[in-house]
Amino acid sequence: MKRSFLIPLMSITLFACNQGKPTASLPESTATSEMESNSNTFGASFTEDNVIGVTELQTLAQGKDSVEAVVSAEIMESCQAKGCWMDVKLKDNSTMKVTFRDYGFFLPTENLKGRTVVFTGTAKRETISVDDQRHYAKDAGKSNYEIAAITYPKEELRFVADGVILK
Repeated sequence: MKRSFLIPLMSITLFACNQGKPTASLPESTATSEMESNSNTFGASFTEDNVIGVTELQTLAQGKDSVEAVVSAEIMESCQAKGCWMDVKLKDNSTMKVTFRDYGFFLPTENLKGRTVVFTGTAKRETISVDDQRHYAKDAGKSNYEIAAITYPKEELRFVADGVILK
């Protein structure tokens, strides 16, 4: 019985981000629940105390299952379909995927590249499957050639944000 419930739930979760941009605007009550009074704050509100850079986060995360932190970084890429993730720049010019806890909020889908962002939540190392990598590549608008070139799982530092402030 539990399995029959999990399969549709996993499918919904996996493909939720693949939906196209909504054509109608959100009802006012939904829009205000996703954003605080500041139009650049999304998700849970938080203070910008003890903010660290991604370099320090990478150091703190070494050898640990997870690390809670408030982090500042530059956005390199974001979900163009729904605004459900962003990639931020790491010190070696690679990226770290930032998703939003329980799909509880979304960011705008346009004009985020190069912006500074501060986010709070939990970082941890994960192995990312080929299917998940391809899903994110499709959301980012990558070509079919680039998507097909993804053939191996990879381990990377990931972050699940509870709140985000766009600068």
